[in-house]
Amino acid sequence: MQTSGGENWRERIILAGFGGQGVVLMGKLLAYAALLESRNVTCLPSYGPQMRGGTANCMVTISTSRIGSPYITEPTSLIAMNLPSLTFFESQVEPGGCILVNSSLVPREPSRKDLLVGGVAATRIAEELGDDRIANMVALGAFVKLKPVVTADSLTQALPKALSSRKKQMLSLDQEAIRRGAESGLKKVAPINA
Repeated sequence: MQTSGGENWRERIILAGFGGQGVVLMGKLLAYAALLESRNVTCLPSYGPQMRGGTANCMVTISTSRIGSPYITEPTSLIAMNLPSLTFFESQVEPGGCILVNSSLVPREPSRKDLLVGGVAATRIAEELGDDRIANMVALGAFVKLKPVVTADSLTQALPKALSSRKKQMLSLDQEAIRRGAESGLKKVAPINA
Protein backbone atom coordinates (compact mmCIF):
# COMPACT_ATOMS: atom_id res chain seq x y z
CA MET A 1 0.00 0.00 0.00
CA GLN A 2 1.33 3.42 -0.93
CA THR A 3 -0.15 6.40 0.83
CA SER A 4 2.37 9.21 0.35
CA GLY A 5 2.47 11.87 -2.31
CA GLY A 6 -1.10 11.27 -3.51
CA GLU A 7 -0.10 8.06 -5.30
CA ASN A 8 -2.68 5.41 -6.09
CA TRP A 9 -2.87 2.46 -3.74
CA ARG A 10 -5.21 -0.46 -3.25
CA GLU A 11 -5.69 -2.83 -0.34
CA ARG A 12 -7.56 -6.12 -0.88
CA ILE A 13 -8.61 -7.68 2.44
CA ILE A 14 -10.27 -11.01 3.18
CA LEU A 15 -11.83 -11.34 6.64
CA ALA A 16 -12.67 -14.96 7.40
CA GLY A 17 -14.02 -17.14 10.18
CA PHE A 18 -17.04 -19.21 11.07
CA GLY A 19 -20.61 -17.96 11.11
CA GLY A 20 -21.45 -16.13 14.31
CA GLN A 21 -18.02 -14.50 14.69
CA GLY A 22 -19.21 -11.26 13.12
CA VAL A 23 -16.93 -11.46 10.09
CA VAL A 24 -19.43 -9.72 7.81
CA LEU A 25 -19.90 -6.93 10.36
CA MET A 26 -16.12 -6.51 10.40
CA GLY A 27 -16.15 -6.05 6.64
CA LYS A 28 -19.03 -3.58 6.72
CA LEU A 29 -17.34 -1.57 9.45
CA LEU A 30 -14.03 -1.47 7.57
CA ALA A 31 -15.90 -0.32 4.45
CA TYR A 32 -17.76 2.45 6.31
CA ALA A 33 -14.50 3.61 7.93
CA ALA A 34 -12.86 3.78 4.50
CA LEU A 35 -15.78 5.87 3.21
CA LEU A 36 -15.31 8.27 6.13
CA GLU A 37 -11.71 8.67 4.94
CA SER A 38 -12.95 9.45 1.39
CA ARG A 39 -11.66 6.23 -0.14
CA ASN A 40 -13.26 4.08 -2.84
CA VAL A 41 -14.46 0.81 -1.35
CA THR A 42 -16.28 -2.43 -2.14
CA CYS A 43 -17.56 -5.00 0.34
CA LEU A 44 -18.64 -8.50 -0.70
CA PRO A 45 -19.89 -10.90 2.02
CA SER A 46 -20.04 -14.67 1.56
CA TYR A 47 -21.75 -17.24 3.77
CA GLY A 48 -21.32 -21.01 4.00
CA PRO A 49 -24.19 -23.52 4.28
CA GLN A 50 -25.30 -22.27 7.69
CA MET A 51 -24.84 -18.71 8.87
CA ARG A 52 -24.07 -19.74 12.44
CA GLY A 53 -21.32 -22.35 12.65
CA GLY A 54 -20.72 -22.54 8.88
CA THR A 55 -18.03 -20.59 7.10
CA ALA A 56 -18.21 -16.87 6.49
CA ASN A 57 -15.91 -14.41 4.82
CA CYS A 58 -16.03 -10.89 3.56
CA MET A 59 -13.93 -9.32 0.81
CA VAL A 60 -13.16 -5.62 1.21
CA THR A 61 -11.21 -3.54 -1.28
CA ILE A 62 -10.09 -0.04 -0.30
CA SER A 63 -8.52 2.16 -2.94
CA THR A 64 -7.67 5.70 -3.93
CA SER A 65 -8.76 4.88 -7.50
CA ARG A 66 -11.75 3.16 -9.10
CA ILE A 67 -12.33 -0.51 -8.25
CA GLY A 68 -13.25 -2.84 -11.10
CA SER A 69 -14.61 -5.82 -9.18
CA PRO A 70 -15.48 -6.59 -5.55
CA TYR A 71 -14.23 -10.19 -5.90
CA ILE A 72 -10.75 -10.86 -4.52
CA THR A 73 -8.55 -13.75 -5.67
CA GLU A 74 -5.18 -12.45 -4.41
CA PRO A 75 -5.68 -10.58 -1.14
CA THR A 76 -3.02 -8.23 0.13
CA SER A 77 -4.26 -8.90 3.69
CA LEU A 78 -6.07 -11.64 5.57
CA ILE A 79 -7.75 -11.56 8.98
CA ALA A 80 -8.19 -15.19 10.05
CA MET A 81 -10.53 -15.60 13.00
CA ASN A 82 -10.11 -19.40 13.13
CA LEU A 83 -7.71 -22.13 11.94
CA PRO A 84 -9.74 -23.34 8.91
CA SER A 85 -9.73 -19.78 7.55
CA LEU A 86 -5.95 -19.49 7.90
CA THR A 87 -5.46 -22.91 6.31
CA PHE A 88 -7.71 -22.07 3.35
CA PHE A 89 -6.62 -18.49 2.58
CA GLU A 90 -2.94 -18.32 3.64
CA SER A 91 -1.58 -19.49 0.27
CA GLN A 92 -3.67 -16.89 -1.58
CA VAL A 93 -2.16 -13.83 0.15
CA GLU A 94 0.07 -11.80 -2.14
CA PRO A 95 3.83 -11.98 -1.33
CA GLY A 96 4.72 -9.06 0.93
CA GLY A 97 1.14 -9.02 2.21
CA CYS A 98 -0.20 -9.25 5.75
CA ILE A 99 -1.96 -11.83 7.91
CA LEU A 100 -3.53 -11.19 11.30
CA VAL A 101 -4.71 -14.23 13.26
CA ASN A 102 -6.97 -14.56 16.28
CA SER A 103 -4.36 -16.40 18.33
CA SER A 104 -7.05 -17.49 20.82
CA LEU A 105 -8.45 -19.87 18.17
CA VAL A 106 -5.52 -20.29 15.76
CA PRO A 107 -2.92 -22.52 17.43
CA ARG A 108 -0.18 -21.90 14.85
CA GLU A 109 1.49 -19.02 13.10
CA PRO A 110 1.23 -18.75 9.32
CA SER A 111 3.93 -20.87 7.71
CA ARG A 112 4.87 -18.38 5.00
CA LYS A 113 7.95 -16.24 5.53
CA ASP A 114 7.22 -13.60 2.89
CA LEU A 115 4.43 -11.87 4.85
CA LEU A 116 3.92 -9.43 7.68
CA VAL A 117 2.30 -11.53 10.40
CA GLY A 118 0.49 -10.46 13.55
CA GLY A 119 -1.44 -12.28 16.22
CA VAL A 120 -3.87 -11.01 18.83
CA ALA A 121 -5.73 -13.04 21.46
CA ALA A 122 -9.01 -11.51 20.29
CA THR A 123 -11.35 -14.01 21.93
CA ARG A 124 -9.52 -13.88 25.27
CA ILE A 125 -9.53 -10.06 25.30
CA ALA A 126 -13.24 -10.04 24.39
CA GLU A 127 -13.96 -12.42 27.28
CA GLU A 128 -12.01 -10.10 29.62
CA LEU A 129 -14.28 -7.28 28.44
CA GLY A 130 -17.30 -9.42 29.28
CA ASP A 131 -18.60 -10.65 25.91
CA ASP A 132 -16.84 -13.04 23.53
CA ARG A 133 -19.01 -11.75 20.65
CA ILE A 134 -16.80 -8.66 20.40
CA ALA A 135 -13.66 -10.63 19.45
CA ASN A 136 -14.27 -9.38 15.90
CA MET A 137 -13.87 -5.75 17.03
CA VAL A 138 -10.70 -6.60 18.99
CA ALA A 139 -9.24 -8.23 15.87
CA LEU A 140 -10.19 -5.27 13.67
CA GLY A 141 -8.56 -2.82 16.09
CA ALA A 142 -5.39 -4.93 16.08
CA PHE A 143 -5.44 -5.20 12.28
CA VAL A 144 -5.47 -1.44 11.72
CA LYS A 145 -2.56 -1.18 14.14
CA LEU A 146 -0.62 -3.78 12.13
CA LYS A 147 -1.72 -2.46 8.72
CA PRO A 148 -3.11 1.09 8.97
CA VAL A 149 -5.51 0.98 6.01
CA VAL A 150 -7.90 3.15 8.07
CA THR A 151 -7.54 4.65 11.54
CA ALA A 152 -8.98 3.15 14.71
CA ASP A 153 -10.80 6.49 15.16
CA SER A 154 -12.54 6.02 11.80
CA LEU A 155 -13.61 2.53 12.89
CA THR A 156 -15.19 3.83 16.10
CA GLN A 157 -16.87 6.72 14.24
CA ALA A 158 -18.30 4.30 11.67
CA LEU A 159 -19.74 1.89 14.26
CA PRO A 160 -23.19 3.56 14.56
CA LYS A 161 -23.59 3.19 10.77
CA ALA A 162 -22.48 -0.46 10.67
CA LEU A 163 -24.42 -1.79 13.67
CA SER A 164 -27.96 -3.01 13.17
CA SER A 165 -30.63 -1.38 15.33
CA ARG A 166 -30.81 -4.45 17.60
CA LYS A 167 -27.05 -4.22 18.25
CA LYS A 168 -26.90 -0.49 19.02
CA GLN A 169 -26.72 -1.31 22.76
CA MET A 170 -23.29 -2.87 22.01
CA LEU A 171 -21.88 0.44 20.73
CA SER A 172 -19.75 1.43 23.73
CA LEU A 173 -18.51 -2.13 24.26
CA ASP A 174 -17.59 -2.45 20.57
CA GLN A 175 -15.73 0.89 20.74
CA GLU A 176 -13.80 -0.33 23.79
CA ALA A 177 -12.98 -3.59 22.00
CA ILE A 178 -11.54 -1.70 19.00
CA ARG A 179 -9.47 0.42 21.37
CA ARG A 180 -8.19 -2.65 23.24
CA GLY A 181 -7.31 -4.37 19.99
CA ALA A 182 -5.41 -1.32 18.75
CA GLU A 183 -3.55 -1.08 22.06
CA SER A 184 -3.01 -4.82 22.49
CA GLY A 185 0.34 -6.50 22.81
CA LEU A 186 0.21 -7.46 19.16
CA LYS A 187 2.76 -10.09 18.24
CA LYS A 188 4.38 -8.80 15.06
CA VAL A 189 6.79 -10.67 12.79
CA ALA A 190 8.32 -8.71 9.92
CA PRO A 191 8.41 -10.34 6.48
CA ILE A 192 11.68 -12.11 5.69
CA ASN A 193 11.72 -12.32 1.90
CA ALA A 194 9.39 -9.47 0.91
